[in-house]
Amino acid sequence: MSVNIKIRNAQKRYGDNIIIKDLSLDIREGEFFTLLGPSGCGKTTLLRMIAGFNSIEGGDFFFKDKRINDLDPAKRNIGMVFQNYAIFPHLSVEKNVQFGLKTRKVDKATIDVETDKFLKIMQIHEYKNRMPEQLSGGQQQRVALARALVIKPDVLLMDEPLSNLDAKLRVDMRTAIKEIQHSIGITTVYVTHDQEEAMAVSDRIAVMKGGNIQHVGTPKNIYQRPANLFVATFIGRTNIVEGTMKENHILNIANQYNIKIDNLKDTSVTGPVKISIRPEEFIITNETDGIKVFVDDSVFLGLNTHYFVHTENGTKLEIIQESEIENDIQKGSEIYLKVKKEKINIFTEDGSSNILLGVNNDMVSEENEN
Repeated sequence: MSVNIKIRNAQKRYGDNIIIKDLSLDIREGEFFTLLGPSGCGKTTLLRMIAGFNSIEGGDFFFKDKRINDLDPAKRNIGMVFQNYAIFPHLSVEKNVQFGLKTRKVDKATIDVETDKFLKIMQIHEYKNRMPEQLSGGQQQRVALARALVIKPDVLLMDEPLSNLDAKLRVDMRTAIKEIQHSIGITTVYVTHDQEEAMAVSDRIAVMKGGNIQHVGTPKNIYQRPANLFVATFIGRTNIVEGTMKENHILNIANQYNIKIDNLKDTSVTGPVKISIRPEEFIITNETDGIKVFVDDSVFLGLNTHYFVHTENGTKLEIIQESEIENDIQKGSEIYLKVKKEKINIFTEDGSSNILLGVNNDMVSEENEN
């Protein structure tokens, strides 16, 4: 059975140091939900509060309608997968997977059936008699995942589970984890600092900074319409350019290039703004009414070529263009840029808010509680 998770006004302190001040969050039943953010943002702390491994200094945590603040971790019916696998080195693969069922005093016939089932789901059945030291990192992580799931937890919690694997294995394992989670349908809370990993596996993501949630949404929405400048710069690569919103919804970019913005949330906004333009959102043009830049370098990466340029005032930009057989742009060239105006994002001068329509932010607030 899966459950939804509801967190209201959570607080975590270590002495006078407040890690999480006032955090509220809704995680839907059966979804793959990721806590994403830089080191020290509070994501693992929050995960451990859900698990019961960290004390809760304030607020309420619910699994479905049951408040779990004071519930022993062993009684929360969670499965936990750690960064360092945490499988028992003295037990075989099979006995590692059986461990949780045995501690729950499940009958032997059921233990055998369920263990066999999850060894096959994780594609480690052929290794069931091996010891952990005889397995690769990816195989050990599959053992940890099987052990966590075989007990049929209400919630699966995963703390940076792929960070110790090499790059190719991480990609393979994240695909496997996503497929397994979807097939089983268990509510999963996943912690990572890897943006690409979060985008690949998640139904929804909460981007965190300084113990606060900045944006909750689908990977597509967070990438295309980030709620603020921090989210825009943390998710994927982007160029931040100074601009000015003029009258009649005219946006001036870098004091050179004017475009009309048709999707402003607040049409009264004027004055200085910050503009997020992802490298693939630039258009190299032969027209001279765009942004004049000078090419510093280029990197050919097969399908795409990355160009590194600077404007006349020294602002450095990155451009990604589909590679061509001819027309390679040489270092030192003077070129002009326009933008795909429907894709760029515009923020208030302080970066706190996106002023365009289409920002879908599922953050819990007092307003949508009432």
